Amino acid sequence: MGKITVAGLGPGDFGLITMEAWETMRTAPVLLLRTAKHPTVAELKRRKVKFASYDALYEQAENFEALYRGIADNLVQRAQAGEELVYVVPGSPLVAERTVVLLREQAVRAGVPLTILPGMSFVEILYTRLGLDPIAGLTIADASDINRLPVDLPTGLIVTQVYNEAIASETKLNLMEYLPDEYEVVYVHNLGLPDESIRTIPLFELDRQPDIDHLTSLYVPPVRRGETFSLEPLTDVMRTLRSPGGCPWDIAQSHESLRRNLIEEVYEVIEAIDLKDSELLCEELGDLLLQIVFHARMAEEAGGFSMQDVVNGITEKLIRRHPHIFGDVQVADAGEVMLNWEAIKKLEKPERISALDGVPKDLPALAAAEKLQKKASKVGFDWQETAPVWEKCAEELAELKEAVSEKNAVHITEEFGDVLFALVNLSRFLGVDAELALMAANQKFHRRFSYVEQQIKKAGRPWKEYDLVQLDTLWNKAKGLDNA
Repeated sequence: MGKITVAGLGPGDFGLITMEAWETMRTAPVLLLRTAKHPTVAELKRRKVKFASYDALYEQAENFEALYRGIADNLVQRAQAGEELVYVVPGSPLVAERTVVLLREQAVRAGVPLTILPGMSFVEILYTRLGLDPIAGLTIADASDINRLPVDLPTGLIVTQVYNEAIASETKLNLMEYLPDEYEVVYVHNLGLPDESIRTIPLFELDRQPDIDHLTSLYVPPVRRGETFSLEPLTDVMRTLRSPGGCPWDIAQSHESLRRNLIEEVYEVIEAIDLKDSELLCEELGDLLLQIVFHARMAEEAGGFSMQDVVNGITEKLIRRHPHIFGDVQVADAGEVMLNWEAIKKLEKPERISALDGVPKDLPALAAAEKLQKKASKVGFDWQETAPVWEKCAEELAELKEAVSEKNAVHITEEFGDVLFALVNLSRFLGVDAELALMAANQKFHRRFSYVEQQIKKAGRPWKEYDLVQLDTLWNKAKGLDNA
């Protein structure tokens, strides 16, 4: 068994290589460079240091991930064959160097001795040039990984490995998903060299720069306050309302007293969605958000949790449950996403023993029935086709008729519930949300009845003067207007 030592070439100037790294490279039995396209390599040649590089793999690999894995594989295989290798990377081995990450993983699995020497990266020079203090927070990412970063990244961002125009274009498009096209970023080229260039450009011009190459990086300043939204205005108002001397009604509320308000606001949001009214939806979402902030404020006062805990919790959950976006999991389609989601939920909630656990007791009855049926279906307790579901609906309806003929109120109630449960099952097989379907039917009835009511008022006659045939005629006219 051989061994691998990893060292860094520093950020560009030969004088920035550590003495330990230089001595290791100078005396290496086998010296391998990830790439010979680095300013320090000329000095290695001048000092007659023999080396080989992996540059040929850059042309063969399908993408950078395949390239990096190929390099790590080759290093481990050669070490297993007994070679003592010194592997050298640009900058510092542990700063934005994907091959070293992969090499560490594979070396551990293969039992290959691995030593990583500390080194200086371009980041230290960038701190100095831009006057940044990393203690304030800084994120460093390879250009190929920035699509995995959260859109509300609170720190400045250094993007490395912006090798060419294609990568610069992809980087630009990823950043423009959550930053304005003209957001000012810092373009960094040949950092630490005599011809270094550090210039501020609008984001949309990133891939239009004339000197993009393997020594190109990017600094994206953090979004300044005022350029992003904040919950603070709302949470501050709620704090004032609940404080001594605030609003007596708000102070008197509890989680229990606001339950009904929360439910009503959810349904008002749903109604705004059904109406396709953007302004109303914006208003109703605000009302719903108020309820969330209200409950979070009461919890904070009681020493439970804060609104920030709510935001942090759901953010962490989203990242945790989307490993195909923020991790290394590969998925083929939305179906696999849902399978991963359910598997992660099971790990997060080990207290749920029954397949039916997790259905809120206060969920509306139709929605609860559908959720129970879906949970049972996940363990195989379900029909495979629609025909027997229709038969079950007919069977339950027949049992309801029989209960009515017996004039047994308890039995009638039970059988009526069975009919509704069977119909919810049918709605599930038909791809219909039973709760929303009934809400739509309620709204339709309200709309048509209002028309009938208006016509009766116009005629100036009381309801009692209309027989059922006349009312049915008006009703059919209302239906006609709906279908027009």
